[in-house]
Amino acid sequence: MLAQTRSGAQGALLFSAALPASEFGGAWPPGLPLQIHMMEADEWALEDLPAARELVETIEGAELFLYPGDRHLFADNSLPDYDESAATLLKQRVLRFLDNIQ
Repeated sequence: MLAQTRSGAQGALLFSAALPASEFGGAWPPGLPLQIHMMEADEWALEDLPAARELVETIEGAELFLYPGDRHLFADNSLPDYDESAATLLKQRVLRFLDNIQ
């Protein structure tokens, strides 16, 4: 929500969920980078997958990364859902994203 509604945002990273841009009052800000990360069989994320795909289709340069598996909070190493290989790849992609927006 903040990336879409607060001026000065540099980019948005969405983990395990996504909502349509209309949820927060309109279009995505022009030029605001976006990455979305989800597991492809996560039953919670599956509900949001259509919105994630719509965001990627309508926002220039937006990226959707689907990781193999069905865990929801797969990047949190303090939880049973943790998936080390997916979390490692997510971290690499996020760091690359952050490097590109600085």
